[in-house]
Amino acid sequence: MIISSAHRLQNVPEYYFSRKLAEVRALQAADKHIINLGIGDPDLLPSPETVQGLVQAAVRPEAHHYQPSAGALPLKKAFARWYLKTYGVTLDPKSEVLPLMGSKEGIFHISMAFLNPGDQVLLPDPGYPAYTAVTKLVGAQPVPYALTQENDWQPDLDQLEAVLQGGKVKLMWVNYPHMPTGAGACITMLDALIVLAKKYKFLLVNDNPYSLVLPQESPVSLLSRPGAEKCCLELNSLSKSHNMAGWRVGVVAGNGAYLSCLLQVKSNLDSGMFLPVQQAAIKALHNPETWHDHQNQEYQKRKQVVFELLDLLDCHYQTNTHGLFVWARVPDHVLDTEAFLDELLYEAGIFLTPGKIFGKQGERYLRVSLCSPVSQLKEAIQRIQHHLLPKNTHASI
Repeated sequence: MIISSAHRLQNVPEYYFSRKLAEVRALQAADKHIINLGIGDPDLLPSPETVQGLVQAAVRPEAHHYQPSAGALPLKKAFARWYLKTYGVTLDPKSEVLPLMGSKEGIFHISMAFLNPGDQVLLPDPGYPAYTAVTKLVGAQPVPYALTQENDWQPDLDQLEAVLQGGKVKLMWVNYPHMPTGAGACITMLDALIVLAKKYKFLLVNDNPYSLVLPQESPVSLLSRPGAEKCCLELNSLSKSHNMAGWRVGVVAGNGAYLSCLLQVKSNLDSGMFLPVQQAAIKALHNPETWHDHQNQEYQKRKQVVFELLDLLDCHYQTNTHGLFVWARVPDHVLDTEAFLDELLYEAGIFLTPGKIFGKQGERYLRVSLCSPVSQLKEAIQRIQHHLLPKNTHASI
């Protein structure tokens, strides 16, 4: 290059999965069959009505024009109906619903709209790496808050208060049901965080894409809690819950004054979502409960097989979790988790995610995705069994 990259890139590495999946593809190109249990990319299909909605809309002449950055009103109304049915939250579709091209986009829009250089941002550890990356890209200061198994992967309120008293926190990210641990939303905790947000005047944002995947109880929205309208936003997505990861359909919901700030950013970055995708998303948001039940029955079968896989590796895990992943602690004899998982990748052809990419609290953990069929999970078990055989046994086979 004849110019140098921007300073903001110096502390933001390439996204882990972008780099690691390139490594996996290189192994596959060398004729090694890799079983990818690392990434949450649903292999199940969207509902037939969703696909039909896309196809039917795409043949209409008006489908191919620019669309409003704020989203088509019918999609906004569909999201509002879905929030009322799913979470008991009433939203004004015109002012309190902003469709997104994936909720990951919303992390950037929120950060761009509200953060100035030097502002502090509270980030869950372990947590989604994009929170930290985007915080750094906009020049704000990431402040991790520890989540531990001993505290059921919930924030420590005393730890938060100690940081908040400094007066520099402007934004706090929470993510319940939690990724990567699968911990559920705690109503008491959400209420306590809203109290803190109002007391210390910061924006509280819940990233909520997993509440319909293997729910342990009724789905919960931060926006359903008293006082949330003054200080809270919520991101949601169809990627995981409706098997539409590649479609890039998400939403941010909450107070219209906050959303108008996001639209100032968003309208300068895109020219609207493809109309047939919006119309297909409307169909998806009308999927019946039986459709979701069928997805979760399949995920539950896969989860049981993943438990068998983790038992082989002598890992410890919780069974009463939500979402597309199983989070497990590696055995004490494993000194380096990433080296342990690289050995599985290169010698057994199985890709699992090291927990440390989600933060310091993930150092002794790994994450397994449920986005592979039972047959593939069972093949992974067979490979691990073979891998764990003594070397002299391998020689005699």
